[in-house]
Amino acid sequence: MARFKRILLKLSGESLMGNQGYGIDAQRLNDYASQIKEIQEMGVQIGIVIGGGNIFRGLSGATKGFDRVKGDQMGMCATVINSLALSSALAAAGVKNKVLTAIRMEPIGEYYSKWKAIEALEAGYVCIFSAGTGCPYFTTDTGSSLRGIEIEADVMLKGTRVDGIYTADPEKDASAVKYDSITYDEIIAKGLKVMDLTAVTMCNENHLPIYVFNMDKAGNLKRVMTGEEIGTLVHSRTDSPNIR
Repeated sequence: MARFKRILLKLSGESLMGNQGYGIDAQRLNDYASQIKEIQEMGVQIGIVIGGGNIFRGLSGATKGFDRVKGDQMGMCATVINSLALSSALAAAGVKNKVLTAIRMEPIGEYYSKWKAIEALEAGYVCIFSAGTGCPYFTTDTGSSLRGIEIEADVMLKGTRVDGIYTADPEKDASAVKYDSITYDEIIAKGLKVMDLTAVTMCNENHLPIYVFNMDKAGNLKRVMTGEEIGTLVHSRTDSPNIR
């Protein structure tokens, strides 16, 4: 029995690089597709948002002289490239899927709407939501929060390269301590860099819990879905920290 019926899976664009330092690593992509297939076979309805940082990040581009709006639009296109790559890998694994875009670009992807997405999820398709929110000045974290709320997901699963949220960056501070659960208010008060403030606020106000875990370890996605406590749960103060 899967822990959740419908999820929004947020994947890092940087993680798609693998050990290459840029672009898309085929092995990492295929590993993600395999993990997604595992939980789809459990009957889970899956929406996905992928970042574009392995190709271009609008905010960093703005610091190098790019117009911020143009830079963010370039970042949106980067997420579409990653979404198409994941779509191809899923199709090769026998997983039917759809790419939905926040800006019109048929025939590359279908134009997103909540009702189209939910209909596809209920029909057994994995839905990959690309191009962020379709607007500049919003990150893919905010896009993930928006899509997760719209499709009425039970949880946002945030796949990262670390196994949860810590008191400090565990890659820089050996004394950092991992949280098993934490509220959105505590994240804001402690200044923890889990997601940007807009995304955190949206999830908090709409009672969408987030589970942060290490997606780069094969099999971890299924472990989350079967109830293993391998990450950190983020929840609203008024909600129970037990989401099983």
